[in-house]
Amino acid sequence: MSTPRRTPAPPRERILAAAMEMIAERGLEKLTMAALGREVGMSSGHLLYYFRTKDELLLQTLEWSEERLGAERARLLTRTATARERLDAYVDLYVPDGHRDPHWTLWLEVWNRSQNADADARDRQAAIEGAWHRDLVALIAQGVSRTEFRTVDPDRFATRLRALLDGFSIHVAIGLRGTDRGTVLGHVGEFLDESLLAEA
Repeated sequence: MSTPRRTPAPPRERILAAAMEMIAERGLEKLTMAALGREVGMSSGHLLYYFRTKDELLLQTLEWSEERLGAERARLLTRTATARERLDAYVDLYVPDGHRDPHWTLWLEVWNRSQNADADARDRQAAIEGAWHRDLVALIAQGVSRTEFRTVDPDRFATRLRALLDGFSIHVAIGLRGTDRGTVLGHVGEFLDESLLAEA
């Protein structure tokens, strides 16, 4: 008697990509393990074995998305270009493409649930945000050292710039009327001109 063949589990990346797409389209509240399982051909029990909870699924999906963005960010920031050109590329990558941008929808869901998150989840979220911050600090410091930017404290400036980017990005991601991606990039560009180039 032959042993029945087990259907191989789909690659983790396929599961996370499907989860990201479903969260962006429907929101986390409407995502169920059963629906995700149907999408990828797995049982909800099998998914729960790997992810345990929807919160863990959400965080792993965000980490997977950030791995891809981190590779793209590294490519943009190490290319041969002026500090301002690389800063513009950083901003372009940071700001969502539009309403319900999948990556930013993930972030909004994570922030929304972070009040009740455990220490491990908070540490993992902080690690993601820390990578964006460190890259921005290094880029600003490089621009200052090469006198492309006026003298600023790179860490303080990066903190303020990311707060500005977060605020604008939330408006774009939720589809706030009158706050589209092009308008936001224009505002941020003017801010950088006034803040970093005035005395360079």
